[in-house]
Amino acid sequence: QLQVVESGGGSVQPGGSLRLSCAASGFTLDRYAVGWFRQAPGKRREGVAVIGTRPGFIFYAHSVQGRFNISRDSAKNTVSLQMNNLKPEDTAVYYCATVPLARWSGSFSERGYEYDRWGQGIQVTVSS
Repeated sequence: QLQVVESGGGSVQPGGSLRLSCAASGFTLDRYAVGWFRQAPGKRREGVAVIGTRPGFIFYAHSVQGRFNISRDSAKNTVSLQMNNLKPEDTAVYYCATVPLARWSGSFSERGYEYDRWGQGIQVTVSS
């Protein structure tokens, strides 16, 4: 079964850190752009970060620029999202999604409509 699964979510105080991981099974992530998206209660889904495979093809939402870092581990077939200096407004369900490189626009996606494989999501809560 071809799927991606998120892990690493949880609860943290403001200013804390979490590391999310997106693991693929049944296919290799090296042939896909991988994006992280999030959706808070009552809000639309929004893009957080995306990574291609060529240098320079990494994009972040303005709201997380400088605090979040997306990276690949080809050996583990995973993509991680390191989240530092977390804020209460980062609270959301976070989703990992993939799109084949051949169909990827090569740019940041706010809503993720071009992504065709999604994980089940994982909760991140930032609260004191």
